[in-house]
Amino acid sequence: MPSKSAGIIAYRKRGELEVLLVHPGGPFWRNKDLGAWSIPKGEYADEDAETAARREFAEELGLELSTPLTSLGQVRQRGGKIVTAFAAEFDVDLRSIRSNTFEMEWPPRSGKRQTFPEVDRSEWFTLAAAHEKINAGQRPLLERLAQVAGSTPSRRPTPP
Repeated sequence: MPSKSAGIIAYRKRGELEVLLVHPGGPFWRNKDLGAWSIPKGEYADEDAETAARREFAEELGLELSTPLTSLGQVRQRGGKIVTAFAAEFDVDLRSIRSNTFEMEWPPRSGKRQTFPEVDRSEWFTLAAAHEKINAGQRPLLERLAQVAGSTPSRRPTPP
């Protein structure tokens, strides 16, 4: 059975529609950019998707989100993970974001444990820029958000 993940796309309208994406922390993602960004999300098992999405948003950004959510449905990422997403119109100053952390052995087989932020940075992107940055499996969520938020995504074609 594929793993399940739930998350929230925060968006704001500043002339153009902008979305908040996060970049995963840790050494594996350090030098990755295009296709590495994601909506704030995380895995869940025994709770409903909306509750999990709100919990993960709080853990990854340090912000409680109590605004109403709009369902964007599900997508399946390349590895098989099913992501259930919601949208919320929500503006936040990036300087107020604080991610939780995780610990892992680094470098591998060194016996040393290091702590890394789950999210090492977050940024507001236009839909076109977000389309370039986001994990390819999550791109359909941007198109669904554009429909829900009343904006047309202007983006370059994605190579196959």
